[in-house]
Amino acid sequence: MSDIARAHVRITGYVQGVGFRYFARKAAEGLGLRGYVRNRGDGSVEVVAEGDRSAVTQMVDQLRVGPRYASIDNVDVKWEEPKGDFADFGYSF
Repeated sequence: MSDIARAHVRITGYVQGVGFRYFARKAAEGLGLRGYVRNRGDGSVEVVAEGDRSAVTQMVDQLRVGPRYASIDNVDVKWEEPKGDFADFGYSF
């Protein structure tokens, strides 16, 4: 049985309008994660990723780097209990 984890991540900085949501979705799909990514009204990006703990950790590491034109000030990670409430990884509005 694999170790399942869930991370709720908020990324701040110059992270909207630079392809961050696309970057996060492609990274999550490549790692086999479920969850969502969305822009927030305060200019940050929110990601919830659930799946194998190792893959979620890799996802968080990739979010700390972000896409080429992003400028990340902070990545706040809250580890939560996995809920299994996502069928795939997509955009949320």
